[in-house]
Amino acid sequence: MPTFNYKAFNASGAAVSGVVEAESQQMAADMLFAQGYVPSSVKEKVIDTGSGLWARLLRMTQKVPAKDLIIFTKQFRSMMHAGVPLMRLLQVLEAQTQNAALKRAIGDIAESVKEGSTLHTAMERNGHIFSPLYYNLVKAGEVSGSVPEVLSRLVYIIEHEAKIKSDIKSALQYPMMVLIALVGAFFILLTFVIPKFASMFARSGLELPVPTQIALTLSRLINDYWYIGLGSLIALFVGLRYFLKTEQGQYVKDALLLKLPLVGPLFVKAIMSRFASIFAILQSSGVPIMVSMKVLTGAIGNQAVAVEFGKVRDQMHEGRGISIPLSQAKYFTPMVIDMIAIGEESGNLEEMLQQVAVHYDDEVAYSVKGMSDAIGPILIVGLAAVVGFFALAIFMPMWDMTKLAK
Repeated sequence: MPTFNYKAFNASGAAVSGVVEAESQQMAADMLFAQGYVPSSVKEKVIDTGSGLWARLLRMTQKVPAKDLIIFTKQFRSMMHAGVPLMRLLQVLEAQTQNAALKRAIGDIAESVKEGSTLHTAMERNGHIFSPLYYNLVKAGEVSGSVPEVLSRLVYIIEHEAKIKSDIKSALQYPMMVLIALVGAFFILLTFVIPKFASMFARSGLELPVPTQIALTLSRLINDYWYIGLGSLIALFVGLRYFLKTEQGQYVKDALLLKLPLVGPLFVKAIMSRFASIFAILQSSGVPIMVSMKVLTGAIGNQAVAVEFGKVRDQMHEGRGISIPLSQAKYFTPMVIDMIAIGEESGNLEEMLQQVAVHYDDEVAYSVKGMSDAIGPILIVGLAAVVGFFALAIFMPMWDMTKLAK
């Protein structure tokens, strides 16, 4: 929604100024009249250009680690519980925060609040740090007067999701290291080892076995046409990077991730856990159901599932409830659909969602362990295949040369 800077006179004739959110300039003026102000100037707030725009772009590229956001949220919650005024609270947090990007965002929030903006609107302007879930929950807390309780729930969500990401990252760390080492060894053997044997095999006049012919062909391609391969890789990397920044590219990537063996089911379970826990918190915070679905669309973290949420919202507008549209959408498991249907019928939707979240938290933990156990044998088989290939490529012709010499 557009923001307008205004200057006006209050009932006693004193000059006042600030900002107001409205659909249009006329609506902003009408809102001021309704508050007892006589506006003298109402102008839309313009985003900085030039160096200001460049600085804004630089800030948007900076990420805030989850631990810093957790500490900020905990401190925010504690100080609100203690009754510290909002402006004083923000000043203290800005002074204490070590992360530069978060420090600037807190300063910007304080400035916006000082000008008359609401807290959630100020956070929304810093959307590169505060997610749609974050500022929408804060909005619900402001409306219901329960911001500290909402912040407690946000701490739980951020900590919980940081743990899931850490577990998945830890499970994939060792396989990625082995895979990188395996690819590096493959290219080193083809680049430096195989060419040493190529001339010897050529002088022998023997008919080379298939593994040796494949290895020699790959070696020649790498040594003679490396620039074509390097250029192709760079072009592919740049093209993919550009494509994945588009909405269609993000959708394709996220849809493929959900279909991958081993990791695909894990991502689906993690998304179900995130969906249920966030939905339960939104329900307990008194957020309207349609607003909750909109928040979930932006906060679910997967474009393919977000598209399905859009379809669900459209059907809910037609008065079809939640469980029926979810049953017609992709990726949502039968358990999620059945539990939501029971919650709708019994009026205990929040409780059912909490049970779903707990169940899928356990499922994610089991799946991470299962993936770690399954990846080990797969890596061993891959390593054996590479070693076996080069052993055959080198020693089979050498064995033939030994027999010929005898």
